Amino acid sequence: MAGNGDIQWCFSQVKGTLEDDVTDADIISCVEFNHDGDLLATGDKGGRVVIFQRDPISKNSIPRRGEYNVYSTFQSHEPEFDYLKSLEIEEKINKIRWLRRKNQAHFLLSTNDKTIKLWKVSERDKRVEGYNTKEENGAIRDPACITALRVPTIKPMELMVEASPRRIFANAHTYHINSISVNSDQETYLSADDLRINLWHLEITDQSFNIVDIKPTNMEELTEVITAAEFHPVECNVLVYSSSKGTIRLCDMRSAALCDHHSKLFEEPEDPTNKSFFSEIISSISDVKLSNSGRYMISRDYLSVKVWDLQMETKPIECYPVHEYLRSKLCSLYENDCIFDKFECCWSGNDCAIMTGSYNNFFRVFDRNTKRDLTLEAARDIAKPKTLLKPRKVCTGGKRKKDEISVDCLDFNKKILHTAWHPSENVVAVAATNNLFLFQDKL
Repeated sequence: MAGNGDIQWCFSQVKGTLEDDVTDADIISCVEFNHDGDLLATGDKGGRVVIFQRDPISKNSIPRRGEYNVYSTFQSHEPEFDYLKSLEIEEKINKIRWLRRKNQAHFLLSTNDKTIKLWKVSERDKRVEGYNTKEENGAIRDPACITALRVPTIKPMELMVEASPRRIFANAHTYHINSISVNSDQETYLSADDLRINLWHLEITDQSFNIVDIKPTNMEELTEVITAAEFHPVECNVLVYSSSKGTIRLCDMRSAALCDHHSKLFEEPEDPTNKSFFSEIISSISDVKLSNSGRYMISRDYLSVKVWDLQMETKPIECYPVHEYLRSKLCSLYENDCIFDKFECCWSGNDCAIMTGSYNNFFRVFDRNTKRDLTLEAARDIAKPKTLLKPRKVCTGGKRKKDEISVDCLDFNKKILHTAWHPSENVVAVAATNNLFLFQDKL
């Protein structure tokens, strides 16, 4: 798999209706490939999980195509009401995380603000016929009618995909859950809210261990909140979490059971020339992701993506501006609340490229080797297979060239917050409101 500077990205598929009338429940709230990239899960604000499966023909065709079909759809969470706090708990899926496959079934964790569920997704393509004690429709037979013994037979049937909840992990978070992350040991996982991180065992639902607690004794002294947390992909004792103050802390569970004291603190010294009323808001980190190799991590703040080497805490080794042209627009972005948007970021499978979203349905791809970057658009007018994506350019002032778009014409209601990159191929999934766009490299 190459980096992405020389890749020509082309349209593969779009999922979801292309009508302008979008209900809130249909807005996609998370996207996640499984470990081999054959399945792709999305969660939405209506509490549903839709799983897409890679089309086997597209996987083996020459040239290869990144095409996915709906595999299973199920209602993961329902709206609830907390009577003690008089709070509505919405059904919106905040995060989905796959477990590594160890048998025929697939397992995934999904969470809303308060409750995490472990789902088993399995296939059935055979059924048993010829029971002795019950009819084919399931009704119990009268014992007096049973005069002979039958040997039940197994018959093929149309494939059925069943999703069943295996565990429900509830009542452990006072604040809203923003992250879940499965440990590399595949036995434990963490869940993080604004002030605490809990460690769970996948088999134990009624207790979790609090490993980080940044809640001050007096809530008036609260200065920062946890924005994202993730386990190291290889070392099961290491985790990182980011904060609204623009710092990332690395914790080692071997040094202390309660990770209130971090092992490393990654923080970039503030540039005094850029200091403004908005400095603190835009330095808040909305997402942190460790690289597949475990050597680096990326953090996304409002205007940029930074690459950190886990061996170097003082400053990031790379910094990529995502939409620097918005720096002059921070005042209006503050007024319309866009400045608080939580953009996510992701790594390519070989850690050579990074992807993150922007406004106007733009998403950005950065090649770490060539230092080239692309601005691409998830647009409906390109919804024809194999259509090449034209790089987009935003002009900030002066004369606008023919193929450029003015910064004043950007649509801030169209935002790409959630993206995912196939673990071993150049196939990417981009959530644009209620549509899921799939793009691939043109071979």
